[in-house]
Amino acid sequence: MSENMEKVYDVIVVGSGPAGLTAALYCARAGYETLVLEKYIPGGQMVTSNEIENYPGFPEAVDGFTLTMNMKKQAERFGAKQTYGNVTALRLDGDVKILETEDGTVYRAKSVVLAPGAAPRTLGLLNEDALRGKGVSYCATCDGAFYKDKTVAVIGGGDTAAGDAAFLSAMCKKVYLIHRRDRLRASKSYEKKLDKPNIEIVFDTVTDEILEKDGKVGGLRLRNVKTDEVCEIEVNGVFVAVGNVPATDFVRDILDLDENGYFMAGESTKTNVPGVFAAGDCRKKTLRQIVTAAADGAVAAHGVEEYLS
Repeated sequence: MSENMEKVYDVIVVGSGPAGLTAALYCARAGYETLVLEKYIPGGQMVTSNEIENYPGFPEAVDGFTLTMNMKKQAERFGAKQTYGNVTALRLDGDVKILETEDGTVYRAKSVVLAPGAAPRTLGLLNEDALRGKGVSYCATCDGAFYKDKTVAVIGGGDTAAGDAAFLSAMCKKVYLIHRRDRLRASKSYEKKLDKPNIEIVFDTVTDEILEKDGKVGGLRLRNVKTDEVCEIEVNGVFVAVGNVPATDFVRDILDLDENGYFMAGESTKTNVPGVFAAGDCRKKTLRQIVTAAADGAVAAHGVEEYLS
C-alpha cells in the first residue's frame, strides 16, 4: 500500500467529467488545493460525443474531446492537479477523509466531491457498442437533430423513452417506440404527447439484433415476446432508453443511495456525510446533460467552500 502520511488536500474530486472538472475549476480558483482522481480518461460520457450542439458558447458545435480538454486546461490553469486512480474504498468519518484506490494508493482530503458519473444501460446486443455513434445513441436530446426527416426507433417504456419519442417526433419522419411489456411505464402525462401520426408504439416486443448497413444502423430485428413472431424494420437510428447505471458501488454501504444507486443529494449536492458532496449524473435528478452536470460541479464547489470556511 502506498500512502503519504503528510499530504492532506483541501478537496479531492472523484471523476473528471463535466461535473468533476467544473468542481475542480471552482475549488482551485477559490484557492483550495485540489486533486482530481480519474478512473480511465477525462470527460466521462462527454468525451465519446462526436458533436455537441447544445452546450452554450459553441454555435458551430464542439466535439466531446475538445470540450473535455478545454475544461481540463481551465481547471489546471488555476492549479487543480489530476492523477489516475480508481477509488475503491473510502473512510469518511472524521475531519480528514481517506480515499484508497485499486492499486492501494491512499489519498487524504478535508472534503470530497464525488462525480463518478453514470453510464447508460445497454441492451447487451452483439454489435451495439460497435455501432455507437453510427446510429446507436443513448441521448435523444443530444443526437436527435442528426435524424431530421429520418426514421428512428426508441427502445424503452419509461418516462425517458416516452419523452424521447415525443421529442424526436417533432423532427423525424417516423418514430417507433418499442417496449417489451403490454403497456408503458411512463406517466399518464405522456399519453397525449405520444398521440401523433408519426409515432408507432410497438408493445410486447424486444430487440434481438441491430442490423448494420454500410457501417451504420440500417434496421432492427424484433421479436414479439408473446408469440415469438420475428420481423425486421428499417431505421436510420436507434435510441436506447432503458435506464442508467450510476458508478456508485464503491460507496454503497457508506452514503445514502436511492433504490437505483443514485446519490440522495439534493440541489445543494450535499450527501448525508458532512464535507462530502455528489455532483453530476450520479446524483438523483430530473435531467442529465453536460450543462446540468457542470452546474452541479459549481454548486458542489460552493458547498466545499462553505464547509471548509
